[in-house]
Amino acid sequence: MGEAKRRQSKLGEEYGQPERFVSWLPITKKQSQDFVTWSTRGAWAGSILMIVLWLTVRFIGPAIGWWTLAE
Repeated sequence: MGEAKRRQSKLGEEYGQPERFVSWLPITKKQSQDFVTWSTRGAWAGSILMIVLWLTVRFIGPAIGWWTLAE
């Protein structure tokens, strides 16, 4: 008997289904990896946005304020 047939007979109805991350949670391993990927991208995007906002407030804001007062 081949490995695939043995595995199919052992798993029965679950054969060919994506493997779950935790047996009692309906989330597959692929979905959990996708979540980690997207949350990492979101964290980087938030960090970059915060740096851009800080640079704007710290340097561009005072420069514009001084320029408008000089007129």
